[in-house]
Amino acid sequence: MFVCIIEMKTPMSNGDMFQNNHDEIDFEFLGNIRGKDWRIQTNVYGNGSTSIGREERYGLWFDPAEDFHQYSILWTDSKIIFYVDDVPIREVKRTESMGGDFPSKPMTLYATIWDASDWATNGGKYRVNYKYAPYVAEFSDLVLHGCAVDPIEHVAKCDSALGSEEVPSGVTQVQITKMRNFRLRHMTYSYCYDTVRYKVPPPECVISHQEAERLRKFDPITFGNGRRHRGKRHHHSSRGSQEEITASSF
Repeated sequence: MFVCIIEMKTPMSNGDMFQNNHDEIDFEFLGNIRGKDWRIQTNVYGNGSTSIGREERYGLWFDPAEDFHQYSILWTDSKIIFYVDDVPIREVKRTESMGGDFPSKPMTLYATIWDASDWATNGGKYRVNYKYAPYVAEFSDLVLHGCAVDPIEHVAKCDSALGSEEVPSGVTQVQITKMRNFRLRHMTYSYCYDTVRYKVPPPECVISHQEAERLRKFDPITFGNGRRHRGKRHHHSSRGSQEEITASSF
C-alpha cells in the first residue's frame, strides 16, 4: 500500500512541431491518497494558450491499477469528447469565442509517466516516495481512427477502413444523461466555476446550476464566495514518451 503521486498522462500534443503555439488534449491520472478515490484530469490547450487552464478533475468509481479500462478521446473540428468505458465525461464544443484556443493542428499521441508532486495531490502536500519505483503503466488494445499526418510533409492520409457510421459524431441523448449523472457524482473541479482563478468564466463555459451548487458545497472557497487564497497555476508539459503515433482529427 502506498501513496502514488506519479502522474500518468496520455495526451495528444504537437509541441515538437509547434513549439511556440502547440495544441494539447490531455487525459491525466493524478494518482491517489491511500483509501481515497483515484483522480483523473482532462485539459485542453490550443495555439499555445497555456495561460488559460481548462482543467476538469473527477474521482473514479474503480481502481485503474486493478484492471484495464477504456479511455477514449473523440476529436473533430467542432468538438472534443472524453470517455471512460464508453461513458462520455466531458464535451468541449468549439465556439467562436475560443478562437485559436481550440486544438486544430495535427498532433501526436504520447503516453508518459512523470513526477507531479508539486501540484497533483492536495497542492503538493503528498510527495512521491521513490522507494516504490520503478513505476509502470501498461496499455492494451490501442485503437486510432482518423487521419495520419506525415510530420515533415504535413500531408494527411485518412482511414477509409471504417464507415462513418462506426465513428461517433457526438453524444446521443442516452449518453447525455450518463454524462450529466457522471459529472454530478464524480466531478470535483472545473475551471468554469473557479472564482479564484477567473472572476468571469471563460466565454466558452456553459454554466450548469446543478454542477455549480455541487462544487460550491464541495469547496466553497474555490467555487463560491468564501475567502480567497492564492492558487497555483497548473501548467504541465509532456516528459518522455512510450508511444508516439501521429494523427489529426477525424
